[in-house]
Amino acid sequence: MNNPEFSKPRIITVSQLNYYVKSLLDNDPRLSSVFLTGEISNLTDHYRSGHIYFSLKDKNAVVRAVMFAGSARNLKFKPEEGMKVIALCRVSLYEPTGGYQVYVEDMQPDGIGALTVAFEQLKKKLELKGIFSEEHKKPIPEFPKTVGVITSPTGAAVQDIKNILTRRFPAVDIVLCPVLVQGAGAPEQLINAVNLFNEYDIADVIIIGRGGGSIEDLWAFNDENLAYAIYASNIPVISAVGHETDFTICDFVADLRAPTPSAAAELAVPDREELLSYYNSQRQYLSSIMDNKLKSQINFLAECKNLLLKNSPEKNIISLNSSLDYLCERAKSAVKNSFINTSQSIKKTGAKLEAFNPVSVLQRGYSFAEMDGTVVNSVKEIKIDDILNLTFKDGTVKTKVVES
Repeated sequence: MNNPEFSKPRIITVSQLNYYVKSLLDNDPRLSSVFLTGEISNLTDHYRSGHIYFSLKDKNAVVRAVMFAGSARNLKFKPEEGMKVIALCRVSLYEPTGGYQVYVEDMQPDGIGALTVAFEQLKKKLELKGIFSEEHKKPIPEFPKTVGVITSPTGAAVQDIKNILTRRFPAVDIVLCPVLVQGAGAPEQLINAVNLFNEYDIADVIIIGRGGGSIEDLWAFNDENLAYAIYASNIPVISAVGHETDFTICDFVADLRAPTPSAAAELAVPDREELLSYYNSQRQYLSSIMDNKLKSQINFLAECKNLLLKNSPEKNIISLNSSLDYLCERAKSAVKNSFINTSQSIKKTGAKLEAFNPVSVLQRGYSFAEMDGTVVNSVKEIKIDDILNLTFKDGTVKTKVVES
C-alpha cells in the first residue's frame, strides 16, 4: 500500500539547491584538482584586493574563473587578455548567483614558461618607460680607484672577479657587499647593496652579478625594483649575471653588460701589462718624434748659420776693412807723393824766389830806392829835394835828391 507521505513532492529553496549542487562539486575528487586549458577573456584585475576575475574559453565553450590574491601574488607573469594558459583549479559553484566556476590556484602560460613570459612582460614595460635607453647610460671610468662588487661571498664569481681585478690592475681597491643572489630576500638585498654604494659614494664603478644557473636561479636579477635602483644609481653599474647566453633585466638597465663575471672584471679596470706596453710604445714613439724633430732643428739651424755666414755683415765689414786699408795705403801713398811733389815744387819755387830775391841782388852790390813806401823804378819818378830810402844788403839810409 502506498504511503501518501512518500508520494508528496519535496519543495526546496534556491539556496538549498545551490548549496546541494556546490557540495556535490566540492566533494567530487575528480573536480578538486583539475588542469584546465583555455584562453583568457573578460579579464578584470582588482588591484586593491589583488583578486583576478576572468573567463577561460575554447572554441566551443566558456567558464568563469577567479584567482584570489593569495594565489595571484605567486604568479611569475601577468595574465593578459587572449593569453592561452594551463590553470590548476578546483570546480565549484558560487551560491549567490548559482553559477558554477573554477577557482584557480596556479597558472602557467601554455607553450612557454611563466618566468619567460614574466621576463618579456617586464622587459617591454621598462623599455616603454625608457630606462634601457642608451642616452641614460653612464660611461665606465677609465682608471677607477675603487670597484664595488655585489654578489654572493661564497660563489665562484666573487673569486674570479677578485683574481682578475688584482691581476689586471693591482692599484684598485675592491669593496665587496655580500648578498643573496637567489631565493627569498635576494632582490631586497641586491637593491639595498646598490643603494648603499650610492649613499656612501664608496666606489667608482659597481659590478653586480653571479655565476650561471637556471632562469629560476637568476630570477632575483629580473626584479622590477632592482631595475629602478640600478637606473637611479649615480655610480656606473656593470651587470654580470650568469653565462654569455643568459639575459636578465639587470643586463638591460645596467650601464654596461658583461657576458660573465670574469668579463665584468676585465671591463671594469685596464690591464697593467697593456698599459705598460702602450706607454713604452708611446715613449719610443715620442722619443723618435723628438729625435727627428731635434735633427730637423739642427739641420735648420745649420742652414740658418750658412745663410747668415753667406749674408753676414761681418763678411761685408771685413771686405770694407780690406778696402779701407787699401784706400788708406793709397791715401798715404798719394799724400806722400803729393808731399814729395809739393816739396820739390817748393824747392823749385824757392830757387826761383831765391833767384829773384832782392836781398841776394843787394848782396852782390846792388841797392833799391823807396819813396813813401814805394819802390822807385825810374828817375822820372823823383825830383830834387825828394827824400829817398836806400836799402843796401846791410841796412837802409835816407838820402836827399840834389840833382837829377
